[in-house]
Amino acid sequence: MDVRDDATQTPSPVTDDAPPAVSRRLRLITVIATFGGLLFGYDTGVINGALPYMTDDLGLTAVTEGMVTSSLLLGAALGAVVGGRLSDARGRRRTILTLAVLFFVGALGCTLAPTTAVMVVARFVLGLAVGGASVTVPVYLAEVSPAERRGALVTRNELMIVSGQLLAFTSNAIIAQVGGESGGVWRWMLVIATLPAVVLWFGMLVMPESPRWLASKARFGEALEVLKQVRSRQRAEAELAEVSALAVKEEQEKLGGWQDMKATPWIRKLMFVGFGIAIVQQITGVNTIMYYGTQILTDAGFASDSALTANIANGVISVLATFVGIWLLGRVNRRPMLMAGQMGTTAALLLIGVFSLALPAGDGRAYAVLAMTVTFLAFQQGAISPVTWLMLSEIFPMRMRGFGMGVAAVVLWLTNFVIGLVFPSLVSGIGISNTFFLFVVAGVFSLAFVKRYVPETKGRSLETLEAELRARYS
Repeated sequence: MDVRDDATQTPSPVTDDAPPAVSRRLRLITVIATFGGLLFGYDTGVINGALPYMTDDLGLTAVTEGMVTSSLLLGAALGAVVGGRLSDARGRRRTILTLAVLFFVGALGCTLAPTTAVMVVARFVLGLAVGGASVTVPVYLAEVSPAERRGALVTRNELMIVSGQLLAFTSNAIIAQVGGESGGVWRWMLVIATLPAVVLWFGMLVMPESPRWLASKARFGEALEVLKQVRSRQRAEAELAEVSALAVKEEQEKLGGWQDMKATPWIRKLMFVGFGIAIVQQITGVNTIMYYGTQILTDAGFASDSALTANIANGVISVLATFVGIWLLGRVNRRPMLMAGQMGTTAALLLIGVFSLALPAGDGRAYAVLAMTVTFLAFQQGAISPVTWLMLSEIFPMRMRGFGMGVAAVVLWLTNFVIGLVFPSLVSGIGISNTFFLFVVAGVFSLAFVKRYVPETKGRSLETLEAELRARYS
């Protein structure tokens, strides 16, 4: 299943001379839907600064600290597959509305948690929403977007994720400065997440359903009306004809679930590729930086308050790198961009390990490690993460797109869960340098996987891409 890049086979994207009102509508849909990404980012990033204060109030040990952090990830694994299934059955828009309620309830539960057990349960509920959003929002954006803008628009969700993380890091630092050592300061850090959840819910009330989901349910008239909101009339009619033909074919084949994954060879191979892409994104160790960045910087030599402030640099570079990633996705192919990101992250992790081992404790080591975490995030958020979520939203067949991405996201979140759970124990047992060296080895294997198995997806409509992948893997 060796897949090579072949830019000569990439068709020229179809242009769409849509009126300005249509472009504005598409932008509005993108902004509202990606509040799900903002919540994803805030709720995964806020624990970074809240954890040290929470540890004293709730009496956390190394084990319960890992449980509080990773319970969200376990919830996200379940939320991804349930959210994917739900979005295929009931629609992308209705699923996002449900997720907004879960985001609100989970954030409020975390804020008010009186004990570690309640915090773990509330973080699990929050994880259900995060996992569901990680699947449903990119699929919704991919299905609404024209082929030539799909990379840029789907990647806006990644921009909102890292913006949410930056918001978390910044608000954590401000609240810590204002609240000082007063008890319960972490509760103010957590409650902020309820606000974007309200915006997401009210915003999605007036957003349209995915036209491709409507077509998959034989609701072709409604699909055309939605396409007319985000395309020129001529483009909408031509695109509906292509989508409808594929919907009829998939209905005849009854594509849509576990049975198809087991019984259809080309879908099995696609799932293998999807699982691999998901694992590749996580075993760079990105979320050790997101969840434990403050602790890593403290270990490198920063004081606690300085580490919180310095950690904002990680959030800033993530946002800036994602802007660069969006720009690159319109100009270069996905696969080489993913490989370049892996080479950069692997080199940065190697240097974090070397500096932590070789440099004496003090400002020199602290700033060297900070420089490498920033470099790592530049490659991760500028290349690996946007390509991962984009490709997972593209490669699966229309009738099982939510399900397929959901199952791949389960693998992603379970990998994330395992890393989040064991990272504190690994650092405690073998030291931070050896822990990062393990990630370096994983990065080498990841690079080999992408080079051999991952296909190119740039420049095709979702329907053309599906036909190509069906032919390639059959």
